[in-house]
Parts: sequence; C-alpha cells; structure tokens
Amino acid sequence: MLEVGIKAPDFELPDQNGKIHRLSDYTGKKVILYFYPRDNTPGCTKQACGFSERYPQFTEKGAVILGVSKDSVASHKRFEEKYGLAFTLLADPERKVIEAYDAWKEKKNYGKVSMGVVRTTYLIDEQGIIIKANDKVKAADDPENMLKELD
Repeated sequence: MLEVGIKAPDFELPDQNGKIHRLSDYTGKKVILYFYPRDNTPGCTKQACGFSERYPQFTEKGAVILGVSKDSVASHKRFEEKYGLAFTLLADPERKVIEAYDAWKEKKNYGKVSMGVVRTTYLIDEQGIIIKANDKVKAADDPENMLKELD
C-alpha cells in the first residue's frame, strides 16, 4: 500500500473508449483512484454503481473518479454500457499501474492462495499527493466513505 503524503505515481492507461488518460491530466482536481478485481462481478458492480449514482456529488466537490482493473478496454465498455456508469474505467491488462499502486497481492479465497487485485482506493489531492489510502475496502460502502472524505 502506498503511503499517505507521497506523490502518486503518474501513469498512462486507455479508458473504456480507448482514450488515453494520465494522472497528470487531473492536476488541480481531487482524484479517487480505485482498483477492483473484475468487471461484472457482484462486489465490483456494487462499488461501480455506487460511485456512478453519486457521481454528481463527486463532481460538485471537484473530484474525478477513475476505476482500474486488468480487464480489457472492450470489457470496460460492456460494463459501462450495461450499468450506465458515469465515470472513467481504465484498462491495465499488463498490471503496470495496479502493481505501481501496490494493489496486486496474494489473496486467500476459500483456503486457496492466488495472486490478484486487492480492492484498494486512493484519494489524491490537487497536486498529486496521496491524502487517503485504503486497502480494506468494502465494495458497497466505498463510494459513500469516499464522498465523506471530500467534506
């Protein structure tokens, strides 16, 4: 988990439409950067829909939401269209950004150990500094918790 107070690593990833985004594009805005395991899974869908429903409140507070998983651009597009998601999903199939943000870890599922994306959310300030980091994220609660962090 990256430390609060450090500069967030810049990155370059395509969104669900193939458009390239860099963290540095959002200088001057707060960024909620969240990492999730997979499109169209129950927890990930709850989390994404929660952020999407509250999207107007996030933009009111000057925040941008970026969701990152190792799914493809095409998978993100289907996920966005199926649920009418209002924010940007970034595709990181090579896991460069996922690993740079320490969200690729050993996971235990029903006693089986494997490597995967650990649900992790970062709040990055207008200058690109991490001001909140959470790797104990409950999918359904994350959007509301992050909204409260912006107050």
